[in-house]
Amino acid sequence: MQIAHELPDFDFVLRGADGRSALVNDLRLVASFIITPRQLITDWEATDVASLEPEMLEPLLVLDPEVVVLGTGEIQGFPPPRTLAACLRRGVGLEAMTNAAAARTYSVLASEGRRVVAAFIINA
Repeated sequence: MQIAHELPDFDFVLRGADGRSALVNDLRLVASFIITPRQLITDWEATDVASLEPEMLEPLLVLDPEVVVLGTGEIQGFPPPRTLAACLRRGVGLEAMTNAAAARTYSVLASEGRRVVAAFIINA
């Protein structure tokens, strides 16, 4: 059996993430970041999902996603209701999960050509 591995035509490929770091291309990230297939923002100010304010989502929402995948660290957590409401008002879905699950989900959605933005909270 022949198994072909197709690499997507992405500038940035998320190879994995956990609560303390992530690997994008060959770059190890140890601080919170935002990723799309074409863009990597390494200076996202988020440090804790419970204190995620609506204005902290602006760098994600200006990228015009249909869905935001939020990696909340090693343990799944949820942002405050007002932060979730900021996405819903714009018609954007927000899914919160552990960083490992968010990395897998983001990769699948991106490979399907969906307008997905992922944000990861890293607690180094």
